[in-house]
Amino acid sequence: MKKSSVIGIIIIAIAIAMIIVIYADSSTYSTFTEAKEKQTELYVVGVLNKEKDLHYDPKVDANHFSFYMYDNDSTECRVVFRGAKPQDIERSEQIVLTGKMVGKDFHASKILMKCPSKYEEDEVEVIEASTASALGPVVPAIGNR
Repeated sequence: MKKSSVIGIIIIAIAIAMIIVIYADSSTYSTFTEAKEKQTELYVVGVLNKEKDLHYDPKVDANHFSFYMYDNDSTECRVVFRGAKPQDIERSEQIVLTGKMVGKDFHASKILMKCPSKYEEDEVEVIEASTASALGPVVPAIGNR
């Protein structure tokens, strides 16, 4: 075999291995207990605890929203999100968080909500929210120049 063929096969094998590692790492949902143990960014799926209040006061801090959520193991945890309160979070059937544990709180960098569609009974609407720091600065639009 030619030297270039061997190098090509090695590069393809490395690429396949990387895809498998990335897919295996990102395709699993964790719990709050696993997030406390691992201290890395994970995906946690669960439901909103509607019995406890949602804390969002845009007059004090428009980029601070906190709420309580149960994961799939029914473990409750306070979630802190550095961004505006996602619209219709109270209607969500399921919430998927991306983030990590900081102390006793789960700090979410993204919130993905699965809400019942307002147009069709059997359809589910998916809404995503990201942190304010990920969005960058807000610059007002100025008229045509």
